Amino acid sequence: MTLPRYPAYRASGVEWLGELPTHWDTLRLKYTCDVLPSNVDKKSYEGEAPVRLCNYTDVYYNEAITPGMSFMEASASPEQIAKFSLRAGDTVITKDSETADDIAIAAHVPLDLPGVVCGYHLAIVRPTTSIDGRFVKRLFDSHYLRSRFETLANGLTRVGLSQDALANVVIPRPPADEQAAIATFLTRETAKIDALIAEQEKLIALLAEKRQATISHAVTRGLDPDVPMKDSGVPWLGEVPARWRVVPLMHLTEASRPIMYGIVLPGPDVEDGIPILKGGDVKPHRLKLELLNRTTPEIEAPYARARLRPRDIVYSIRGTIGEAELVPNELEGANITQDVARVAPALGVSAEWLLQALKSDPVFVQLEQRSLGAAVRGINIFELKRARIPVPPPSEQERIAAFLEAESRKLDNLQRDAERSITLLRERRSALITAAVTGQIDVRGLVADTASRPIEREPTSA
Repeated sequence: MTLPRYPAYRASGVEWLGELPTHWDTLRLKYTCDVLPSNVDKKSYEGEAPVRLCNYTDVYYNEAITPGMSFMEASASPEQIAKFSLRAGDTVITKDSETADDIAIAAHVPLDLPGVVCGYHLAIVRPTTSIDGRFVKRLFDSHYLRSRFETLANGLTRVGLSQDALANVVIPRPPADEQAAIATFLTRETAKIDALIAEQEKLIALLAEKRQATISHAVTRGLDPDVPMKDSGVPWLGEVPARWRVVPLMHLTEASRPIMYGIVLPGPDVEDGIPILKGGDVKPHRLKLELLNRTTPEIEAPYARARLRPRDIVYSIRGTIGEAELVPNELEGANITQDVARVAPALGVSAEWLLQALKSDPVFVQLEQRSLGAAVRGINIFELKRARIPVPPPSEQERIAAFLEAESRKLDNLQRDAERSITLLRERRSALITAAVTGQIDVRGLVADTASRPIEREPTSA
């Protein structure tokens, strides 16, 4: 579908903007909005009143800040409450973050929110004259402002935008009725795109469920639906094929290389040291030499027994428990930390099959129920060694592994297609917003009559 353009354009005089419709003007943000960086943090101070705090994640993950959201309990001074309570028409943005691309993420405030105060790491952009708050929000969503703010951000451990940088950014301003039309058009069209994205995200979740169900069925029931079954004697396993054994995991590993974790205190990352796997590294895309931290030979030497060999299995036992991967050839001689267990399959045990067995729900349930720790869950090596594994004959292990590899390839392809669709839809969304707020498309004929709609109530400056 080709979207209409305005009849005539002129040079904006702003490199970042290019051409604008001839009847639009440009001005600095401070001439139409107050920019109010918040100094309200989570701490309580004497003489302050209780408030609800709109924080970084409330803005980062939501298009709008609404009354039904769960806000953090905090406190603020009377002056802070007067200045930073959220009002209808406000746009709340992230003013600092760990990376520049997370700066100036925006959420719109459609209604007054008495008692809800803008929190630290955020700023309010509050319309004062002749601008629609919904249009301001879309300006911050546009590639035009996002790329501009990325270049203006500065800092070391965290990067941020100064009040001056925000206030002096140049924005395009169409007439009031067109601001309303653009806001209405983008609300409608982005909702359609968001619905398509949600469908693809739902598909990805269903594919993950399908993958897990396929693995769990194959490694506990086998591939033959007509095979005789027997009670495994393990409640969470149920019945297994009659000729299978059910044994502790430690009986499937090399006697000389028992299941164990590795280095307790690996120290800081050093150049040209011994590669080490942490819990967060147990993912397919992370098992690469160039992505791993390294420790000194002196720290690693006492843990030589935990060194890895190709086709070992590494299993995350702290934090995100239950991730498992095969060790590739390039990581021979690398070591592990206390967040990872090494499982070395014994001779005659298929590493590919055992990997899938460790990823299955019935095996994971055993370990999850016994996981330790409140803030950071952990699996005890004692429990991992004794996890009960349904074991088919070697030839059947190979067939199950081959079947699951083929099924995984199919699911991977479907997932990649869905992820590509999401990427394209997000790019389309961003391009549409940018085109609308910079006048590259004329939406006046694409929405119901908005000329009679007033600009959102203009709050008085704080």
